[in-house]
Amino acid sequence: MCQHQPPCPTADSADREAALLMVSHPEQGWSLLCNGVLLFEDTGELLPDGQIIAPHRPLGTDHIMTAA
Repeated sequence: MCQHQPPCPTADSADREAALLMVSHPEQGWSLLCNGVLLFEDTGELLPDGQIIAPHRPLGTDHIMTAA
């Protein structure tokens, strides 16, 4: 699918999110990468084969509050 040189990572690569952005709809919360991956603003993904990747936002420990 990718015509770039060097080619972008494939949809089944661990670094698939490094592919170039083809279409962006931030108002709808999604972007399409050139490898066919739909990337959602919550960091979830939909791969071209229909596989779902659950959101994987990093949890920063400096923003976590605990109850006293």
